[in-house]
Amino acid sequence: MAKLSGGRGGNQNNRAKYRRDKRAGVAEDREAQRAQNELDAKTLKVTEFISANDLASLMDVSVNEVIKVCLNMGMFVSINQRLDAEAITVIADEFGYDVEFLSAEEEETDVTVEDSEEDLVPRAPIVTIMGHVDHGKTSLLDYIRNAKVASGEAGGITQHIGAYDVMTASNKRVTFLDTPGHEAFTAMRARGAKVTDIAIIVIAADDSVMPQTREAINHAQAAGVPIVIAMNKIDKPGANSEKIREELSAMNILVEEWGGKYQSQEVSAKSGLGIDDLLEKVLLEAELLELKANPDRNAVGTVIEAMLDKGRGYVTTVLVQTGTLHVGDVVLAGPHYGRVKAMTDHRGKKMKSAGPATPVQVLGLTGAPQAGDKIQVMETEREARELATQRQQLSREQSMRTKKHITLDEIGRRLAIGSFKELNVIVKGDVDGSVEALSDSLLKLSTPEVKVNILAKGVGAISESDVLLASASDAIIIGFQVRPSQSARKLAEQEQIDIRLYSIIYNAINEVKDAMEGMLAPSVQEIVVANAEVRQVFNITKVGSIAGCMVTEGTFTRRTRVRVVRDGIVVYAGEIQDLKRYKDDVSEVRQGYECGISVKNFNDLREGDNIEGFEEKEVKRTL
Repeated sequence: MAKLSGGRGGNQNNRAKYRRDKRAGVAEDREAQRAQNELDAKTLKVTEFISANDLASLMDVSVNEVIKVCLNMGMFVSINQRLDAEAITVIADEFGYDVEFLSAEEEETDVTVEDSEEDLVPRAPIVTIMGHVDHGKTSLLDYIRNAKVASGEAGGITQHIGAYDVMTASNKRVTFLDTPGHEAFTAMRARGAKVTDIAIIVIAADDSVMPQTREAINHAQAAGVPIVIAMNKIDKPGANSEKIREELSAMNILVEEWGGKYQSQEVSAKSGLGIDDLLEKVLLEAELLELKANPDRNAVGTVIEAMLDKGRGYVTTVLVQTGTLHVGDVVLAGPHYGRVKAMTDHRGKKMKSAGPATPVQVLGLTGAPQAGDKIQVMETEREARELATQRQQLSREQSMRTKKHITLDEIGRRLAIGSFKELNVIVKGDVDGSVEALSDSLLKLSTPEVKVNILAKGVGAISESDVLLASASDAIIIGFQVRPSQSARKLAEQEQIDIRLYSIIYNAINEVKDAMEGMLAPSVQEIVVANAEVRQVFNITKVGSIAGCMVTEGTFTRRTRVRVVRDGIVVYAGEIQDLKRYKDDVSEVRQGYECGISVKNFNDLREGDNIEGFEEKEVKRTL
């Protein structure tokens, strides 16, 4: 008030004071910034496993000093030796530096270019459909797209993320991601929630809120993504949407009808009931988010799926998030790089460029990047190659260091258990996401007595090198939606390597589980090897009853265990005492011959009895 109403002279004083305060504030800010810069200068941002030489140059000291510090700590290192996190932290601490570890992808921070407001243009929303297995996610998407996806799925279950570009009836473009609902695909749902703008949670109205539904809602909430609830199968006789709303309210998810903030819609993926309203609600959420991106810059996106196609090489499904991807661009994704040779949409139609929020299939990468990797356009091929090589070295180093070699403690533990077994597995699949989900699920099957080891995993057909690796390490090969090549199949037959091929994930998991149970305890199986009919009984003093028999099938030997069966009921089971033909002792009697059989400790033999010979075999339960 004084500032506003004060006299003229007072006004000038105030103005001077105001300027003084402002100058002091700016000086304070500058000082704080300088202190922060000093702190940052003392913090090394490094990836794990950098070499001693690189670490020395980052700290601006001679590499000899670093080696001296290592020697004092009892570590003998050479200039180019890669150091692990612990060693880097200790060495940096000696020189007064803090360490912040980055992943290989975070290291290149040049991709985070801030776009100015005037460059941003509205983009299509990315919508992920999530929910429990068999609640109708894919069928819902089918209706929206007017195309059939579900019918092509093995066993009717979605096994990898599908990305589709859809034009709605109101002429708005929406990108849909379809995630699997089976419990094995947790990682995929988490990834779907990360790249999406809006999540549609599909719940079958004739069922209830299932574990995967809860998990999907948690993923969406953790990623801070708006949720729209779709209650599917509303036209089925047992549908009860009120029950679903009630269960959701117990999870703290209140729908709008019950006074909450979450939009919900009753739909039927079969008849199309309520689907237009659902899309309206999704587009309303999208409007509130005011989604924008800059198309006039180098593209940055996320790898959704990667696969190996026999004719085309590595095909990577990419969701472009900002910028525009063109054919001929040099891209880097994880430890792989390449020039975009061709791009197609989900129907296989060729595309020249892909703007923000567009899913495309890209050809031309040198390998299959992991689903969830960032993909970015680089200025030059040389730069991309260098970064890719660097990341490959890091991942190789990590895998080398994390491989667990057998220790004395481990040997002791195995001896204590007495029957420690290992099941070595090589996993090959059609797409990276499925391989990852299957490997994770198999590793979870490990028990204290049987451990599952994933020796190698990758996308593409089963090759000869996989079979050779399996043969060298006593492994089985699990193929998921892939087949072995002709030469690999022949080699597997020669080497007697077990190749198991599956198209449904839970079949693969269940069979490995059964195999592990088989490794724990062999089952005893009885095999009937011979049958004889008693034609006449001879009672001989001091010897007992001898049955004059006709062998009707199989072969009796002296070691064959026998059962005496009378009118279909077993009256005795035991061993053969004597086996004779006429007066001679014989070692075996075959089908069609007569013989005399006496049974140990059993004399109540009668005409018309059946003598059944059987063997007990220990059968090891295998895959």
